Amino acid sequence: MSSIGRDDTCTKVQNLDSGKRIVIALVGNPNSGKSSLFNSILRLCSNSEGLYRGYKLQVTELVGVNALTSHTAEEREVKAHIARAEHDIVLNLVTASTLEQSLYLTSELLDMDQRIVVALSKYDELEATGCTLDYKLLGQMMGVPMVPVVSHHDRGIAQLLDTIVDVYEGKESSVKHVHINQGIAEQSVKSVAKALKEHREQLPKPFPPRYYATKLLEGDTQIISMLQQAPQFKSWMVVVRKEQDHLHYDLGSSESIENTFANQKYGYISGALRQTLTRPQSRRDLSKHIDEVVTHRIWGYPIFFVVMWVMFYCTFSLGEYPQQWIESGVSLLSGFVDRIMSPGLLKDLLLDGVIGGVGSVIVFLPNIMILYLFIAFMEDSGYLSRAAFIMDRLMRKVGLHGKSFIPLVMGFGCNVPAVMATRTIESRSSRIITALILPFISCSARLPVYILFLGCFFGNNSGTILFGLYLLGIVVAMITSLLMRKFCFSADETPFVMELTPYRLPTLRATLSHMWDRCAHYIKNLSGVILAASIVIWALSYFPRGEEEMSQQQHFEQSYIGKLGKACEPVFEPIGLNWKSSVALISGIAAKEVIVSTIGVLYNGENEADNSENLHLKLVKSGDFSKASVLALLIFTLLYFPCVATLATIASEYGKWWAVASAVYTTAVAWVLAFVVYHIVQLI
Repeated sequence: MSSIGRDDTCTKVQNLDSGKRIVIALVGNPNSGKSSLFNSILRLCSNSEGLYRGYKLQVTELVGVNALTSHTAEEREVKAHIARAEHDIVLNLVTASTLEQSLYLTSELLDMDQRIVVALSKYDELEATGCTLDYKLLGQMMGVPMVPVVSHHDRGIAQLLDTIVDVYEGKESSVKHVHINQGIAEQSVKSVAKALKEHREQLPKPFPPRYYATKLLEGDTQIISMLQQAPQFKSWMVVVRKEQDHLHYDLGSSESIENTFANQKYGYISGALRQTLTRPQSRRDLSKHIDEVVTHRIWGYPIFFVVMWVMFYCTFSLGEYPQQWIESGVSLLSGFVDRIMSPGLLKDLLLDGVIGGVGSVIVFLPNIMILYLFIAFMEDSGYLSRAAFIMDRLMRKVGLHGKSFIPLVMGFGCNVPAVMATRTIESRSSRIITALILPFISCSARLPVYILFLGCFFGNNSGTILFGLYLLGIVVAMITSLLMRKFCFSADETPFVMELTPYRLPTLRATLSHMWDRCAHYIKNLSGVILAASIVIWALSYFPRGEEEMSQQQHFEQSYIGKLGKACEPVFEPIGLNWKSSVALISGIAAKEVIVSTIGVLYNGENEADNSENLHLKLVKSGDFSKASVLALLIFTLLYFPCVATLATIASEYGKWWAVASAVYTTAVAWVLAFVVYHIVQLI
């Protein structure tokens, strides 16, 4: 596996003896602000000597993890990095606004008996809620020094580095090794640890016997692999199995050993926070009351579906007005170019290839922005994690759990980062299933296709049909998940722990910033993939040049793209689509937005006598589409062949054969459902 972190130093000085170097492993949860802290440390150390208190600080930023089990590749890699003992200090980044969840990772580092310094990141968010934290007392309770930091303002960074140096030099008084009592399992831990201590010289050096004891009792495969070469391994496992039997008897079938240890740690953290964290009564009550409604076992579902319906309805209806403005601008630009340029290849390229292709897609930018605005607001407000929590029960019925829901919602924006987000799911089988059903979740690239054809043929019903398309994608994804769990993988017993981020009213600036970050990817596609694809499609439709007396329609049919479309037409004819639609769908394999640009090239260039007509009117006048064939086209677009970037990501994360299976399965399902819907609507 490739490197899991970033290495850098706080100095340009190279030739220092090893005694003047402090190697720091930066560990934290995903999205805890590790990169921001990393950069703040580098900024502070960029002085003339390039040193901090005479030390060269070397920082390794590790990938974000929520725990240090062996459920995910990221957890195994971080644990392996710590086991190599190449660091002097573990700098544990803890999100101050989600202490109970974030400190769980700290508790696991305590078990490892590491030299730890805790940076309480985003401390300004904790203060903004009206909470107060006695972080010095909390640090004394856990045996680790804690320093509040606000990385984007470089607040607390100097104090943090002072603390790191003090811990390295042994001058920090709060450092002590804390054992978290394991309750009903404590005696079993002690029994296994005692057996390990009798032959301590056979244990790998990085971790203490107690840590190995808990992991052996949990059945941690990575730790078992580390120890199985020891001569006493078999005798140790005899003790482990005996204690596991005792614990299974004591715990019954209601709880696993791993969950027991986790619950003890959460209990320890909760008790420590009860003594050190003060929350405003009104805020705690308000959050509780909101959660009672939005996470209710009955009302939570209709609330979620109403939120999603509003999102899709607004995406279509509110985006219609700026869409018309941009469309008018594209038409004016097209008319201007038509007037000032003399006939010829360059004029045709600009009008039909560049403006007709890219212009057909850029008009939908407002709709994309509205969709991303809703997703950013749900994420920033804390509702998205609640949605995952309430969907856990439904997800389990199809063989997944709540954490799979986050990548699925991200898939509404773009499937590529959504596939990458499956890394946070503990179970490998759930990760694979989630990645393979993600192509059925309708990404923003498909949205221009929906809006173009719905606006042409369905009028006031467009918003409802749009919601139905998104819902169909979800239903097909869930059915696929159920089938994969039944025939490809065994049941997933991985415990579900969803971090409920605190409610916050997102600032307009932050929400717009998150929205724009996502929209920038769409605009980048416009200037890259879509522009290139539009020019290629235009060239294939323009050449070879036929006889002058040929009509534009005849020329298209004789062009390279016409011949390709005619060859593929028999595949698409049963679902009511002609050769032009065939070509558009084939071009959409590169990126789904290209479908619209291809339609734009083919239909904008069809009537040279009137370039003032917009694409909607030309599609209606063409007579190529009925409501049945439009629905078939939209369903096929929703479900077929993931874009190249998504397939490449699936192949990179889970192997090429899963990517091939995804391409074949999605296309087959798309054709069958499009065929069924086309013929049913025709009958109606």
